[in-house]
Amino acid sequence: MSALPYVRSALRVQRGTLFEYGLSKGVLMLDFEFNPSRISRTRTVSVKTAGLAGTRGGYDFATPMDALRAAQGVFAEPESFDISIMLDATDRMEAGDPIASAMGIQPEIDVIRSMLEPKSMQPDGARMLTSLGKGNERSFPQYQALSVLIFKWGLVHMLPVFMTRAQIETQEFLPTLMPYRAEVSLSLQIIESRNPFYIAENVRQTLSAATNIMHNTTATFPFGM
Repeated sequence: MSALPYVRSALRVQRGTLFEYGLSKGVLMLDFEFNPSRISRTRTVSVKTAGLAGTRGGYDFATPMDALRAAQGVFAEPESFDISIMLDATDRMEAGDPIASAMGIQPEIDVIRSMLEPKSMQPDGARMLTSLGKGNERSFPQYQALSVLIFKWGLVHMLPVFMTRAQIETQEFLPTLMPYRAEVSLSLQIIESRNPFYIAENVRQTLSAATNIMHNTTATFPFGM
């Protein structure tokens, strides 16, 4: 698998991508040319009722009108992803790819590591002024931040995420000790703020859920209510 589009094998179909969303040049990108071996999605809910009487696990309710009151103190945590992928340069090396033959999957590993490192989010002009001592002396540290990433998966998913964990297990090496095969486990947390990617995902999810509701209603009441 290649983090660089110009060395991607023409025999494989791109299935997913992680790419950096920011102003800096040299945008980080990692393409998945196979389906990841697994995707685990997790969302948890925290119940905080301050231990008041009659609130064991939630407030009292008797009718649907009371449901909103019953849910007071209940908060949904951001959804997270765990994905496992295999990085393998064997096919590209056999095809004579010069980068894969010399470096294996080291470029992809370095892309993943770079996605977890803080970097400057200033435009180029602001960074230049700061480096020359002519900008705000506090502006450079202020704009050090982790990358906002976009996780594109399949035909319908494009989610804004932070990478919160990366575990890379290299398994095979070239004679130069450059790795050419590795298993990678990534943890991603969805950024559920007001942004165009998450808004679009909410619309897609709502429409998809409505389709299932209509299907179930039709199956349960095939001749109407």
